[in-house]
Formats: sequence, structure tokens, C-alpha cells
Amino acid sequence: MNLEQLFIENKEQSISGRYLTLDAVVPLLKKLNTNNELSIIGQSVLGEPIYKYQIGKGKTRIFLWSQMHGNESTTTKGLFDFFNVLKSGSELANQLLDRFTFCALPMLNPDGARLYTRVNANKIDLNRDSQDLTQPESKLLRETFESFKPNYCFNLHDQRTIFGVNDSGKPATMSFLAPSYNEEREVNESRLKAMELIAGINSVLQQYIPNQVGRFDDSFNINCIGDTFQYMGVPTLLFEAGHFQSDYEREETRKFVFMALLSSYSILCENDVVLNGIDDYLNIPQNKPVFYDFIYKNIKINYDGIEKITNFAAQYKEELIEGKIIFNAYIVEIGELEGRFGHCVYDGEEALYSDNYQNFPELDQKASFNLGNNIKFVNGLIKV
Repeated sequence: MNLEQLFIENKEQSISGRYLTLDAVVPLLKKLNTNNELSIIGQSVLGEPIYKYQIGKGKTRIFLWSQMHGNESTTTKGLFDFFNVLKSGSELANQLLDRFTFCALPMLNPDGARLYTRVNANKIDLNRDSQDLTQPESKLLRETFESFKPNYCFNLHDQRTIFGVNDSGKPATMSFLAPSYNEEREVNESRLKAMELIAGINSVLQQYIPNQVGRFDDSFNINCIGDTFQYMGVPTLLFEAGHFQSDYEREETRKFVFMALLSSYSILCENDVVLNGIDDYLNIPQNKPVFYDFIYKNIKINYDGIEKITNFAAQYKEELIEGKIIFNAYIVEIGELEGRFGHCVYDGEEALYSDNYQNFPELDQKASFNLGNNIKFVNGLIKV
């Protein structure tokens, strides 16, 4: 199976970038709804419809949801790319539809998506509401889970650019987790199935993003939806779509989400699950917060008349301004930056720092400054 070619053929061209709301998603759902596969199961806090898309007639029942956190859109894009495969009429599509029944909630938190926030309109993190079920979105997710009775759950998320693959200096472009079902993090039958499937997905992704797949922290929290569903005995896989080199719009990363989804179902179809795959799963390196978007090394600063050489780091904040996501870089750490990596690293070679403020870097200050007489940085980047 040529995953690269399948992605090119099925990429949904009408959606791109980081800001994805129902305005873009609803027309796609209606286009996909050729056989009454689409329904509205309820409303968000602010009255936005929450859609369910169910397709296929197979015995293995797959439950997927994305944008539980409204500002995490990459997996939603990958999900629609996958839907296009299912609607392609190809031999692969027919095989998948015969083997599986897919039930997807492709935008669980439409209010958060519109406001570009992690939380819903009541400022509640839906991924901490799986026990109390205080929010309408959480209740709809649980009701769909209970009525659909899935064999596997796919909990689809994004993660920030800060995450790398352990201390390798490689970004964690994709990370996965078979959530724990108890405090002791033991392995039961359902968790083992999730581990084995993730091990299989990893072996596929290593061909495309070698050493850029991480394993998410498995600390148990029953308030998290993945831990709850694992606790209830359903194999659950957490997807975390992360940073690929220079891909802040996550258009490359969506390809790897697509590949992970498609390869997982191919593995299940062919019964090619990695048996006794605990070791293979645990050998996936730990996801670790070791990255900054920018690191500036060997910068000379004049502080109270004393010159010294230092380093500092800047990180983008994603800010919704007039309907667009703007990446604004702010200084977040000053000092040795031991054990830290940068997606963009600049060696100042002891050039003197100056800016329009105090002429030395300060935390939470915009990353716009000069080095020496000739080099100007604007919003983290060299101005050409």
C-alpha cells in the first residue's frame, strides 16, 4: 500500500492551516453524506451542532473523535483525508467498509474551535470531564460511546511544538499512548491490544519520519476520557499530532495522521497486529518537553554596564486575530538552556543585543531585536 500516493489522491484540499471551524467542516460532511451517514446528535454550550458521521457495515466498530480541544485541528484534517478514502469507491475502501463500522465525531468542541481555545465555552477542559460529565459535549461523547459499543477508540489530539523524542533533538511529529486503566499502569487485555496496534503503527511511520515518533506519558487520570474508556475495557489509542520541521500550519503532519489511521486499519484487516508487542511499544521513546521554537546562542548583552554572553529562547503564541491565527514570538527563557533544543537556532557569535525596550532580553517581551549593527530580528526571525 503506497501511503504517500494515497494521501496525495485523498487529501481534502478545501481545508488547511490551524484554524478550522464548523464553517469549513459542515460543507464537507454534507458532501460525504451520500447515504444518510450524517446526523446531528446534540448541541454545544453556545448552540453549535455536533455531528456524527457513521459509515461501514463491518463487525469491528471503530469510534473516533477530534477537536475535543478546539485549537487542535490537525487530526480533524487527517480524519477528513481518511473519509475521502472511504468514499473513493476503491478496492481498499470496499475492504475497509466491509470489515469496519466507523463512527466519528469530527468536531466535538465547535465553540472552542471557533474561539481557538483548548476549553469549551464554559472554560472546561472536556478531557478532564469524563467522570463528572458536566458539559453537554462530554455527555454526547459518552452517550455515543455507550450506544455505539466500539471495539476500538481513537482519541485524536494535537500537541505543542515543545515536545521532542526524548533527548534526541528530533521533534515528536507523532506521539501515541495506550492509556493506563489503573494507578499502577498495569497491562490488561484492552490496554495490550492498544499497545500492539500502536507498535504496528510505529513500525510503519518509522519509514517516513524515522526517530520522530514519541510515546506519551501514561500517568493514570480517570478524569481523562482515554483513561476512562480504557478502564471500561475498550482498547483506546491516543493520537498526538506534533511538529514537523518548519511545518507550523501542520500540513505535513496531517499526512502522518492520515498514514497512522490508514495503517492501523490495514493492520487490523490483515490481522497483522504485533503479538506480544509490549516491548515494541515501550521501546518507543518517551515524549518530552525539550523544544523551543527559537534559540539564540552566544548573545552579548550589556546589563548595568557589565557585558556578558548569554542565550535566550522564544516561543510562538498562537493568537486569533480577525479570524486568522497569528504566530507571535515571545521570549520565554534566558540562561544556559541546558538540555533544550530549538526548531530554529541562531548563533549570535557574541554580537551585541539591542532592542526598543531595555536593550537586554526580558521574559514575555516580543522577540524583536537587533544583533550588532546589521542584523534585525522581527517576531523571532531575521528580517531580510
